[in-house]
Amino acid sequence: MFRPAKTEKGKWLRFYCCLAAVAFVLIIAFFGKYFAPYDPLATDYAAKLSAPNGRHLFGTDNVGRDVLSRILYGAGNSFMLTFIMIAIVSVLGTVIGIISGYFGGFLDTVIMRLTDILLAFPDTVFAIAIVGMMGPGLLNTVIALSFVWWTKYARMARGLASVIRTKDYITEARFGGVGTAGILFRYVLPNIVPQVVIMATLDVGGMMLALAGLSFLGLASQPPTPEWGYMLYEGKSYLQTAPWIMLFAGLAIFITVIVFNLLGDSLRDILDPKEN
Repeated sequence: MFRPAKTEKGKWLRFYCCLAAVAFVLIIAFFGKYFAPYDPLATDYAAKLSAPNGRHLFGTDNVGRDVLSRILYGAGNSFMLTFIMIAIVSVLGTVIGIISGYFGGFLDTVIMRLTDILLAFPDTVFAIAIVGMMGPGLLNTVIALSFVWWTKYARMARGLASVIRTKDYITEARFGGVGTAGILFRYVLPNIVPQVVIMATLDVGGMMLALAGLSFLGLASQPPTPEWGYMLYEGKSYLQTAPWIMLFAGLAIFITVIVFNLLGDSLRDILDPKEN
């Protein structure tokens, strides 16, 4: 099927539209709690499992807590956890990958074999196994996901670093007296950062789904913390009688994943040399 080439103007227009959508989601995530109509932890057993109405726009859960307020408060918790995890795995994986690709040799072989082993297992399944052994909790979830998620960044950074080190300007820099640290920070890292940014943006949705999955299994966030994944866990027992408990939390996750994936795609169109 014929697909028209993307124009430069079209790429930037798509990027700005996606950026505006992400900005809107982030504003809701970090400032929405100030507009929450109720305390997300306040219970009202007289109004439990109330369908969406004028008083509770998104209804209430099994103990009478306002679902809209919990969605707004939970957005900040979900995004904060996701961004912390993305920062950890992207920095860790990029550093390991650059070291492996630039220096090569035995160290490169060991690191790549380790990443091959970890990549052989599905990320979320492996993380569930680790958290299951360590016990539920946010700290153990962070450790588990960090252990399995850094590999894709390491492999990408390693591939780029191994190519960059053979470039003529790297050889000229060595002859010019630039040290290893200077080469890594002035020449290697700047050429890798755009790809890391693209991958990290695309990973926001995946990481949020992984955290939501662990929370849905009761392994990450613990009660009474308002968090989207745990709201799904709480609402699954009332899916037939009060579907709104899961519906709005799932819809929030769905919208977030879509807008960040679209932003990542638009960034790739702009920053990826292959696209240009």
